[in-house]
Amino acid sequence: MNSLLLNTDGVQIPQLGYGVWQVPADEAAQAVTTALKTGYRHVDTAAAYGNEEGVGQAVRESGLPRGKVFVTTKLWNADHERVEAAFEESLTRLGLDYIDLFLIHWPLPKHDRYVQAWKAMEKIYRDGRAKAIGTSNFTADHLTRLMNETGIVPSINQIELHPYLQQREMRAFHEANGILTEAWSPIGQGQGLLDDPALAVLSGKYGRTPAQIVLRWHLQLGNVVIPKSVSPARMAENIHVFDFILDPEDMSAIGALNRGQRFGPDPDTFDMM
Repeated sequence: MNSLLLNTDGVQIPQLGYGVWQVPADEAAQAVTTALKTGYRHVDTAAAYGNEEGVGQAVRESGLPRGKVFVTTKLWNADHERVEAAFEESLTRLGLDYIDLFLIHWPLPKHDRYVQAWKAMEKIYRDGRAKAIGTSNFTADHLTRLMNETGIVPSINQIELHPYLQQREMRAFHEANGILTEAWSPIGQGQGLLDDPALAVLSGKYGRTPAQIVLRWHLQLGNVVIPKSVSPARMAENIHVFDFILDPEDMSAIGALNRGQRFGPDPDTFDMM
């Protein structure tokens, strides 16, 4: 498992994690337990997912030292004005002493509270209760404002990113500012990406599934990725992507698939509270 260095006091994040979006609350503990047994050491949850309790239970009961499991959770949109309380609620649900990475889930620019929320998150970071803080679904404009008006550059920005939505400008902006790129929906939410003929060709060439080809593409770009599956077989498939390398021409072939196609909401207009 590769790890990448965040811009925060030497904190490292495992490059491939296990995402629990849409994992039912009563299945989360078993799913995360299976993931940890499979070799995952990075779990991504959120207050909005309703499954922090199960995630925390699996981490606590895994037998692994706490410092060996990287846990991310996120501040929900309705909590931009009560960050401290919301953070403590997440910590309690997880049953952990600290969180490795705490993210603002969405910027909600219409409400104009994300700078205020970030300043409260900076205090949580300085107190050591979160080892790193970052953002999710922020655009370059949102990030620029944070950097101009606050004291800490986000360590990571988690965005929708897959071969049909490659986010080249955002990735370049992140790199220029020392922010890691994390991809959600890295294999396209089952919306047809994995059936693309170009991926079928590469799957045959490398003897890997289309999902493994796409995850390997992400890793070689330097993205952090958090594929989600409750299937033990798929969990194992998704993590076995560190023992082969895509040739430069095949990276370019996947690069040519970009359509600018979103499967999720647009961060500039998303307004769910």
